[in-house]
Amino acid sequence: MLRVHNLKKTFGAKHVVADISFTVDHGHIAVFLGSSGVGKSTLLRILNNLESLDGGTIMLDDKPLDITRVNQNHTVGLVFQHSNLFDHLTIEENITLALIQVMKKSPKEAKDIAHTLLAKYNLLDQAHKYPAQLSGGQRQRVAIIRTLAMKPKVICFDEPTSALDPLLTNYVAQNLQELAREGYIILIATHDTALLDKLDATIYLMQDGMIIETANSKEYTKNSQAYPLIHQFVLGEKNQNPQI
Repeated sequence: MLRVHNLKKTFGAKHVVADISFTVDHGHIAVFLGSSGVGKSTLLRILNNLESLDGGTIMLDDKPLDITRVNQNHTVGLVFQHSNLFDHLTIEENITLALIQVMKKSPKEAKDIAHTLLAKYNLLDQAHKYPAQLSGGQRQRVAIIRTLAMKPKVICFDEPTSALDPLLTNYVAQNLQELAREGYIILIATHDTALLDKLDATIYLMQDGMIIETANSKEYTKNSQAYPLIHQFVLGEKNQNPQI
């Protein structure tokens, strides 16, 4: 279980993350919902040691999680919004690079790991192509594979369905749900309300760096009126994006 208690982050006088607490068990998904600037992406960046924290405690499986070491022990992984693949490397090389240089795997070990994961995600035939030759959905799957190769316990996704069409959004949701079934702790930062009825997840609505309402996604779908703040946010997003 990931247990975050009283997490705080400020930039100058602004409380970007203001006293946030939550728990997520293995095999579960937490969706941090909110518009741009509410602190949801900063939260994921803190967990991945891309931003320092100013206060709070983080426990993983009842042990303190040293955020400053997650880049060395790869306990936490992050799939970026725009995949962040290296354009000059092949798909195989994108996956094996960190395995060889950081985890000190032999080239053969790294290649075997990459090919096993590529086969699982139906991308083995793309191994020697470059990111620009793949579709947006394929690039995101490669970004997921690159993260999985490092064997994290917690996987963070920053806006995983940004700019994707409804069909690809459905596909991404299936991938996220499958990762949860495999026992990973999944954290998602998003403003995409279309994800809510596609995932079995806990929804944390954020505003001004705080969690202002929490709901189970299935319960919200059955009775949205019981969660007025989330419902209001969803309606607002639909009014701005009628295609949702």
